[in-house]
Amino acid sequence: MSKNHHNLPAPGGPHLPVLLRETIDMLDPQAGDSYLDLTAGYGGHAQVVLDRTKNAVGTVLVDRDERAVKFLKQKFIGQAVAIARQDFLAACQRLTGEGRQFDMILADLGTSSPHLDQPDRGFSIRHSGPLDMRMDQSQDLTAATIVNQWSEAEIAKVLHEFGQEPKARAIAGRIVAARPIETTGQLAAIVKRAWHGFSRIHPATRTFQALRIAVNSELAQLEQSLPLMASLLAPGGRLAIISFHSLEDRIVKQFLAENAANTFDAELRLLSKKPLVPSNDEIVSNPRARSAKLRAAVKIKTKRKE
Repeated sequence: MSKNHHNLPAPGGPHLPVLLRETIDMLDPQAGDSYLDLTAGYGGHAQVVLDRTKNAVGTVLVDRDERAVKFLKQKFIGQAVAIARQDFLAACQRLTGEGRQFDMILADLGTSSPHLDQPDRGFSIRHSGPLDMRMDQSQDLTAATIVNQWSEAEIAKVLHEFGQEPKARAIAGRIVAARPIETTGQLAAIVKRAWHGFSRIHPATRTFQALRIAVNSELAQLEQSLPLMASLLAPGGRLAIISFHSLEDRIVKQFLAENAANTFDAELRLLSKKPLVPSNDEIVSNPRARSAKLRAAVKIKTKRKE
């Protein structure tokens, strides 16, 4: 973690950067390298990279969350770091249009601890709050819109596709029957009634994941962004992506497999055959890291000739 992180607690408690050592190993920051962090959050990874590169001018930090962006501006005050409030797809499109290229690109997908720890954001199952779940609070679509206005069939489809929820249709029926639903606590209780017996993981976890993905267009954004990330890499540049559930990881794995295949026109080369996962020590200190997977690749400097 950054040396001054304890002076700047993120709202709701510090956000521990996941797979920090492994990510830095994969990105291998060198003095003068440029860096694009597409999900900069509270700057944990970015701080360590900047400590190594000493290249604030060549650093771009992106986040769609207003609170995170305000925090980043305070954290890196007085440094020539570019900080943008955008989702990562919009940022990739903008930077591609500007003809930018970077030596390192990081995308740390999923929610941050402050999202989960602040009930008013509506991400948490355990702390009741409004049905929101927007990472970008300026957008219109919220979890409340889906839960209270979408059809039973549409809700069931979201739960099945984005949550891999085996009881998607039953839960969708319960949701529609219980309308209006105003809080995350109400929703969690409704979903729990569809599942009998004890579960170590809350029965509403898949439902909340599905709604969050739908509200924030997470999978569609990822699919559209990956080719842009590859084009934003300078020759020899490194791309690292941290995912937190199998749907994200499958998209990343498939993209890297297609673009790092052993063919003459391969654009990338994998930096590890298998994804890197957190150590037991990290999981003990940060249980939310347990599902994280890191995949990384380097951009091939010269395309092979036919």
